[in-house]
Amino acid sequence: MFREIPESDIDRAQELAYLVFHEKPEDELRKRHHELLAGCLRIGAYDAETLVGMVAALPFTMAVPGAELPCPSLTFVSVAPTHRRRGVLSGMIAELFARCPAEGWPMAALWASETAIYGRFGFGPGTYGATVEIDSREALRLRIAPDERPLRLVDPAAAPALLGPYYDRTRSGRAGRPERSEEWWAKEWMVEQDPDDEDFSRPRVVALGAPLAGYAVYRTKDGDSDRPETSGLVRLDELEADTPAVAAALWRYLTSLDLTGTVRAWGRPLDDPLLLFAADRDQVRVTSTFPALWVRLLDVGTALRRRSWAAAADVVLAVTDAAVPANEGTYRLTVAPGAPAAYESVDAAPDLTVDVRDLSAAYLGGTTLAAAVRAGLATEHTAGATDALDAALRTPLLPHTVEEF
Repeated sequence: MFREIPESDIDRAQELAYLVFHEKPEDELRKRHHELLAGCLRIGAYDAETLVGMVAALPFTMAVPGAELPCPSLTFVSVAPTHRRRGVLSGMIAELFARCPAEGWPMAALWASETAIYGRFGFGPGTYGATVEIDSREALRLRIAPDERPLRLVDPAAAPALLGPYYDRTRSGRAGRPERSEEWWAKEWMVEQDPDDEDFSRPRVVALGAPLAGYAVYRTKDGDSDRPETSGLVRLDELEADTPAVAAALWRYLTSLDLTGTVRAWGRPLDDPLLLFAADRDQVRVTSTFPALWVRLLDVGTALRRRSWAAAADVVLAVTDAAVPANEGTYRLTVAPGAPAAYESVDAAPDLTVDVRDLSAAYLGGTTLAAAVRAGLATEHTAGATDALDAALRTPLLPHTVEEF
């Protein structure tokens, strides 16, 4: 049976998640998890009265091109080891999707711990991230002049009040970034101890400019005392800047911290200007790239009508969606910059046949439908239709987020 998990079962739900993910969190983190679960939609799978599965949906609002949309963010996805491969996850996802119209949710998102799972439910990788590693034993060499205004360290307790308005003002510049409450800043970004690695310092915040023009949130870790050749590590969690010069000043600061030899930034955007203004790419290396935020259009028509468009296009789409049949059909999509989009059911030959998974991946502007066509995942029936739609979907900056949930 699939139904909403009552608040009285939250402790049971937590224990199920810890069982599945092999975790044993400390009391403070358990308390935080309880708070998160208490504030979201919780779908459970019950075998008689035993809770054997859970999917939680955090009620986020996400920046999409030219707009913001309510976007539940799936987390704590758990199936008891005794009930795997019995349709439990499929049943919970179906129950969640069935509730989304009443909640007014046209899209959903998640971070996939196992990427092979979620494509079959219509999720596609909407953003990508890069892990960047800098050898900071030598000064960072730059092709541009850094902003020379003074930097200042900010008390983490005061950081939400300073960084929050800046983040709110700038987050629409890259689609995929969710809204952050003051509580989210304090309890997720400025938490004293990193729950995944207690050897890291408390969060450090460095800011530039008044009014604020950029900031970096980072933690540090000592080198190995048993190996004198090792140096300390700087882990960058977030860096935002108004201009390349501001970004250069922040990167220069991070790479000049005493007693450190490596700066590691997980989840940078693939179009990070650092990768161009760094003078030596042997010093600044991309060590991995990966799908980051997975996106699922739950109401294709609403999602397409709400976003903005970079170019005009008039395309007939045949959309397939095995999990949400209401999305299936043939529709004419007519868009233009600055104008409301039209998306209407038509009885006409399609220009492009596309599955909701690939349409979802392209929705934020981070991937192209032409790539799906080349991979045999979508079919172009009218020459030029895919290129026209990709041009309309394009955004000035690639979508990106480091917001995990």
